[in-house]
Amino acid sequence: MIGKLNWLIKQLLRRIWVRSLLIALFGVVSALAGVFIDTGLPDHVVEQFGGDSVYTILNILASSMLAVTTFSLAIAVQAYAAAANTATPRASRLLQEDATTQNVLATFVGAFLFSLVGIVALSAHAYGPQGRVILFAGSAVVIILVVAMMLKWIDHITRFGRMDDTLTRVEKAVRKALELYSKNPSMGGTPASGPPPENAHPIYPTKIGYVQHMDIAALGAIAEEHDHKIWIADLPGSYVHPALPLLFIEGDEPSDELIKKLRDTYAIRATRSYDQDPRFGLIVLSEIASRALSPAVNDPGTAIDVINRLTRLLSLWHPDQDKPPAYPRLMIPPLNPQDLLRDAFAAIARDGAPLIEVQTHLQRALAITAALQPDPFKTAARRLSTEAEARAVLAFTSPQDIERLRDAIRRPEE
Repeated sequence: MIGKLNWLIKQLLRRIWVRSLLIALFGVVSALAGVFIDTGLPDHVVEQFGGDSVYTILNILASSMLAVTTFSLAIAVQAYAAAANTATPRASRLLQEDATTQNVLATFVGAFLFSLVGIVALSAHAYGPQGRVILFAGSAVVIILVVAMMLKWIDHITRFGRMDDTLTRVEKAVRKALELYSKNPSMGGTPASGPPPENAHPIYPTKIGYVQHMDIAALGAIAEEHDHKIWIADLPGSYVHPALPLLFIEGDEPSDELIKKLRDTYAIRATRSYDQDPRFGLIVLSEIASRALSPAVNDPGTAIDVINRLTRLLSLWHPDQDKPPAYPRLMIPPLNPQDLLRDAFAAIARDGAPLIEVQTHLQRALAITAALQPDPFKTAARRLSTEAEARAVLAFTSPQDIERLRDAIRRPEE
C-alpha cells in the first residue's frame, strides 16, 4: 500500500499536461543549450553544419509539429468521447491516463517548442557557429524521436478507444486492485470482526465524497505512536460525509492535532478511483454490459464478453489469510466477496433477463465461480443464480428458452 504523498505524485503524473510540460521544458532547454555551450569542434565540422540550413529545418519542424499535435489531440479526444458513449464515462478516465498517448502528445509539443525557441534564438543571433552545430545535432535527435513516436502512434490509434481496448484497460485496473487485496487481506491490517468498543472516539470527515485512498502506513504509524487501536469504518470507495465516522480511535479524547493527522491520511474526492477499490472496476464492467444490453445498442456479444472477463477476475480472489497483518493495531473490515459477486453480475442479470444467450452465459459464469471459489462465492452465487432465473422466466416469451436456461443451470459445465 503506497503512502498518500506517493499516491498524490502518481495521480499528478497521470495528467497529460504534466508529462507535456516536462518534455516541453526539456525541449526548450535543449534548444538553448547551444547558446551557452562551447564544444570546441573542428573547423570543418563547424563549416559543414554551422550554416543556415538549421534554420530551414527548424521552420519545417515547427510548422509540421503544430499540425501533427493538433491532429493527434483531436484523435485522442474523439477516442475519449467514443469510450464514454459506447462503454461508460467511468472507463474513459483510463484512456485519458494512457501512457502511450501522453508520451506521443508530449513529444510533439516538445518538438514544436524546441523548434520555435530555436528559430527565435537564431533570429536574435544568439548562436555562434558552434552553437548552430549543437542546434543542428539537437534537431536531428528530435526528428528521430518524432518519427519513432509517429510510428508508435500509428500502431496505437488502430486500437485506442475501441470497445475491446476499453474493456481490457478496465480489466487490468480491476486485476491490479484484486491482486493488491489478495496479497494484503484487510489492506494489511487486522480483520475487524465486530463494531469498535464503546471507549473508541469517532473521527468525522470535513468533506463529502468518495474515499479514493487511505494511507495505511501512516495510520499504522499513528496507532503505534499512541499505543491505541484504530478502527476503520469503511473501505476505499465508500461515500462519506461529516455525519458519518471515517474511523474510531481507542483511548483518551484525541487532540485537534491528532484528529487532523488522522483526516490527512484520507484522500476524499468527488469520484471513485480504481487503485484501492476493486468493487468500482467491477461496477464499471457491469455498466458496460448493461449499456450493451439496452434496446438502443442491442449488443449481447459485448455483454457476454464482459461476463467472461468478470469470471476471470473473480477467479483471482485468493486472499492470503495466513499472512500476519503488517499493521496489527489497525482494525479494518475485510472486503466482502458477496459484494464483489453482486457488483459484477446483479445488473447484468436484471438487464439481460429477456436474452437467453446472455442468461445461459451468466448461469455458466456463476457456476464456474462457485466451483473455483466455493468458500467465498458458493452461497452468494447460488442465490444470484436463483434470482437471475426468476427474472428470466418472467421475461421470456418462449417455453423453449425457459427449458434451455434450466438445462444450462443443470449442466453448467457444457
